[in-house]
Amino acid sequence: MIDVSDLTVKFDSSVLEDINLTFKSNSIYGVIGKSGSGKTTLLKAIAGLVDFENGEIRFEGKLIFGPKDKLIPGYDEIQLVNQDFGLELHHTVYENVKEKILSRNKDLQVELVDEFLELVELDSIKNRQARVLSGGEQQRLSIARALACEPKVLLLDEPFVHLDQRLRWKILNYLNEVMKSRQMLIVLVSHDGAEIMGFADRVIHIEDKKVVREDSAENVYYFPESKSQAELMGEVNEIQLENKALLFRPNEYSLENPNFNVNFDSSVDIGVTFLNYFYTDNGERILLTGQKEMSTIFKIRITK
Repeated sequence: MIDVSDLTVKFDSSVLEDINLTFKSNSIYGVIGKSGSGKTTLLKAIAGLVDFENGEIRFEGKLIFGPKDKLIPGYDEIQLVNQDFGLELHHTVYENVKEKILSRNKDLQVELVDEFLELVELDSIKNRQARVLSGGEQQRLSIARALACEPKVLLLDEPFVHLDQRLRWKILNYLNEVMKSRQMLIVLVSHDGAEIMGFADRVIHIEDKKVVREDSAENVYYFPESKSQAELMGEVNEIQLENKALLFRPNEYSLENPNFNVNFDSSVDIGVTFLNYFYTDNGERILLTGQKEMSTIFKIRITK
């Protein structure tokens, strides 16, 4: 468990102010917010990699210290994967992972390194130096290194931006299983609402340096408190209905008992679903997802 109490972090100006959060083990948290809102700083503070202006962070009841109070910043049980990667660039892919588990016996070292490299699909280039890897390959290697440490807390800062969807979900499913088996805490910062929705138990929204909401992923997705919050979780429609703004997701509609006029505009087949674009009688453009093109649809019922 991690407790964040009255946390304020400042650089030239405030980055986070009066943050109070509790992260429970055996849980996955998603952190959303606009660029510059302080999401990355929060993860670095939890990892002990930045100093605090005020407040405290406790991990299993023990204080977390920043760089000015700790000779070697960071904690082995708390691993952060971010865009810095933190690789040994002149070591091979294999060596980068192996060096994290040198305390294990040699047979187990081989078994674990092979497992993690297969997971991130770098086993075919395990003898290549990290410095010649692409950005996506370096990102995957940093994930493998963090997992090799068997941390109690795994902090992921936009960890899948260079990964294709198939590999992203492969790693996410693995992390979900590891979280359960090790009673791990995972905190994920992501710009992808679908990723948060399919992975996180709880969602934390940071805006203007403060936590403005913590709730279940489903509640934040289907019952956003503002359009900006809704957009952080994915596509959302906004229409005026009875002189009030109504937000609804592309799947929050029914063709049974329709009572709302729509005018078909275009459709895009993205393989797993169709993106159907319509205009309302007021000229508002909306998106409805479906299993086929909806060019013959003229009325729907919004199921918000």
